[in-house]
Amino acid sequence: MKEPPSLPARHSQKSKYHDLFASSRNCSKLKDNDPFNRAPLRTKGTSRFSGALFYRRHAMFIQTEPTPNPSTLKFVPGKQVLASGVQDYKSLEDADNSPLAQRLFEIDGVAGVFLGHDFISVTKGDLDWELLKPAVMGVIMEHFMSGAPVMEGDAQGDNANEVFDEADRETVDTIKQLLEEKVRPAVAQDGGDIIFQAYKDGIVYLHMRGACSGCPSSTATLKNGIENLLKHFLPEVKEVRAA
Repeated sequence: MKEPPSLPARHSQKSKYHDLFASSRNCSKLKDNDPFNRAPLRTKGTSRFSGALFYRRHAMFIQTEPTPNPSTLKFVPGKQVLASGVQDYKSLEDADNSPLAQRLFEIDGVAGVFLGHDFISVTKGDLDWELLKPAVMGVIMEHFMSGAPVMEGDAQGDNANEVFDEADRETVDTIKQLLEEKVRPAVAQDGGDIIFQAYKDGIVYLHMRGACSGCPSSTATLKNGIENLLKHFLPEVKEVRAA
């Protein structure tokens, strides 16, 4: 088994998903003439302010960035969100350890919340971003300005449900190292995350989170990017699949 040295030049070329793992970062920054500068949707007992109004009063600035997944937007508050790790929530019930995620799920139309080191990815349901974006920005701003914690209690671990044979421990450790060093930092730029889930009979199963979950380009990411990367360093890897 080969050691994972620095990625060769031929493996740093760009792919279809976000040019292998790096996409253009076209930020849509909030301005006074922003078409989204309007009153937000009412939430269940939360924000009444639009994001733009709260920004002008309290000098807090939030960037929004598109992701390859049209159902997910990345919100960058200019403050640390999590000191370490990430958190992925699919419902209000899942978010019992995050006051911020709970408030976001109180907005009608929010279907998922993903917390990273310095960003929040929000996934919508059927409503348009034109309606949801001001409400999400208002809740994020109010939460950070209130001084309330992002997390309370224990965080969810990344490796809680991993499945593999102990005889494959060395292979799995290398897979996780390659994901940590080569893949996760890049997909985080697009508001997502990819973690190891299982390994069996040469097949690697990965869990897609945040913007990566349900993304139309996720198959290209797995096949054109990650699968080729793992096969290069680990000849025993035959295929990569979404868990």
